[in-house]
Amino acid sequence: MPFFSPGDLQWLLGIEDTCVYPPVGSGMTRLDEHALTGHDARWRDDLVAVADFGAGGLRYGVSWPRICPAPGVYDWSELDERLRFATGELGLTVIADLVHYGTPTWLDGAFADPRYPAAIADFAAAFAARYRGVVDHLTPLNEPLTTASFCGLRGVWPPALTGWTGWTRVTMGIVEGIRQTIAGVRAANPDAVIVHVEAASMYSTPDAGLDEHTALLAGIGHLPTDLLLGRVSANHPLHDWLLAQGAAPADLDRFRTDVPEIDILGVNYYPDLTPRVIEEVAGQIRQVTANRWAEGLEYALRTAHERYRLPMAITETSIEGDENTRRRWAEDSIAAVRRLRDEGLDIRGYTWWPLLDFVDWSYASGGRNVEEFMLDPGSGATPTAEVYADITQGVTPFLRRMGLLTVNDDLRRSETEASTAYRKQASA
Repeated sequence: MPFFSPGDLQWLLGIEDTCVYPPVGSGMTRLDEHALTGHDARWRDDLVAVADFGAGGLRYGVSWPRICPAPGVYDWSELDERLRFATGELGLTVIADLVHYGTPTWLDGAFADPRYPAAIADFAAAFAARYRGVVDHLTPLNEPLTTASFCGLRGVWPPALTGWTGWTRVTMGIVEGIRQTIAGVRAANPDAVIVHVEAASMYSTPDAGLDEHTALLAGIGHLPTDLLLGRVSANHPLHDWLLAQGAAPADLDRFRTDVPEIDILGVNYYPDLTPRVIEEVAGQIRQVTANRWAEGLEYALRTAHERYRLPMAITETSIEGDENTRRRWAEDSIAAVRRLRDEGLDIRGYTWWPLLDFVDWSYASGGRNVEEFMLDPGSGATPTAEVYADITQGVTPFLRRMGLLTVNDDLRRSETEASTAYRKQASA
């Protein structure tokens, strides 16, 4: 019986696995969440907690930059132990996260390197062959939209390109990489289930003068998946925009042939981060978060359903805040999913991400805020990076309180009210 069977609602958890290694000479330090949160030392207990909470599935990163020190060279020892424990001893279905924002350092151009698509496809095929029957569910790349923003638009992570031309170059490389990954995985494991995971996007503006820019951002939010599914023809609203940003016509034409099939469309939504209001202040256009709570989640899922008509899973959701806030979001988001399923939307999974509090990405940039948005000034929340800008304090001040398990100063884990709410729903 497939894990994401029609009619079923599967319960999943995810362990934050961002793995971005800086190139030599970079001012960025290594961002490896498995190491920073103590998961490398406590992985067995963390995986047991996943099963104890009643989850049947786990989104889990395979840390490509760590296990691939050179082209075609893989050290599987760490994954062998962890994946076989999770699946064999705990009975979990693992959805392997093949790329989570980072590439091996030997790929000088990262996602813009001409070698990237073949390199990730080779790794994916090797992974699929090695773990066939152990891990048959794979995500080729987590959040193309976010990856392109950090790596191609705003120059935060390698290859540190900027502007929409940089965004387009990274996106075209990512899409080609996913295409080749799916082909390689299906050749190595015909039983593989492809879970394509993308960040939801929601934009609005009270300023009529910003309507065009807001509409562009909304369209770009769908563009990587549209490209992957062969939908960007000459009459696509952003076809000519892509050409103007440097996309090759031959590549756009090729993306419309041999279109890969994805089995599950993963939607990532955070109520306090995903919805954005576009405004202009002192001549600068900025994005400000606007909490849309469960209404926003329902909008994101309906939009994905209407656009793609594919089986869906919530592959990430949670909220930063105190225990009461997290508990309420667990209860309200799950209730929203049940309502949508009653309406007929084909939603097959719910994932709380992350299981553990994780280290804010500003840590790797010396405390500099690296997000593309500002938090709503009226929300009462303060970005970690604006409070702690001294990396010498260690990781503890940078912990984002979003997990079912709170990570304490010594990296021990403690349960929360949200974990109680999740366990109740998953067990029911």
